[in-house]
Amino acid sequence: MNSLRSSSARPAARTRVRTGLVAVVASLGLALTGCATTDDNLAQQANAGGDKGYVAGDGSVSEYAADKRGEPVAFDAKMFDGSTVTAESLRGKPAVVNFWYAGCAPCRAEAPDLVALHGEYKDEAQFLGVNLRDQQATAEAFERNFKVGYPSASDLDGAVLLALSDYVPPQAVPTTLVLDSQGRVAARVLGKADKSTLDALIKDTVAESA
Repeated sequence: MNSLRSSSARPAARTRVRTGLVAVVASLGLALTGCATTDDNLAQQANAGGDKGYVAGDGSVSEYAADKRGEPVAFDAKMFDGSTVTAESLRGKPAVVNFWYAGCAPCRAEAPDLVALHGEYKDEAQFLGVNLRDQQATAEAFERNFKVGYPSASDLDGAVLLALSDYVPPQAVPTTLVLDSQGRVAARVLGKADKSTLDALIKDTVAESA
């Protein structure tokens, strides 16, 4: 995919649909309130809505030229099993990081595609979910329902979201990042990821690292 040159100090992006980054510190509290999903109503939501409390991204895709990606991302987060995941632990091969929560309709809509792509690229790229709102029982019910085979970290305190605020607006859920093997953001999708588009982004990033 073609690179875009820029004189800006921040990573340059080729954006198919123009988007703006939002100040996380100012809006994090508002963005992470308003939707509480319980394990009891998850199945009903998965089939019939339950999509209040989010502002969907528009599906826009940004690709970051290899020489404009800046520093590797840095974060650490607790997994639901009590272990810790760090950005450093994802380095060495490309990684797909998907921000989601169970009551988000586009998150449910894209889940089967993410599961399928994980199956296709599981030997070439790592996948990590970052759950922004749910308690463990709700998140695990979602994962069972959609047969999600990759792990998710809990980000109820917004620490991962804040660490990646240059790339992930809190209002745009879901958001998916593709990291290169050095842990730098190679591409971003705001909103529901189109499967074929995300497939191409992963494929290109995998090819870079080969």
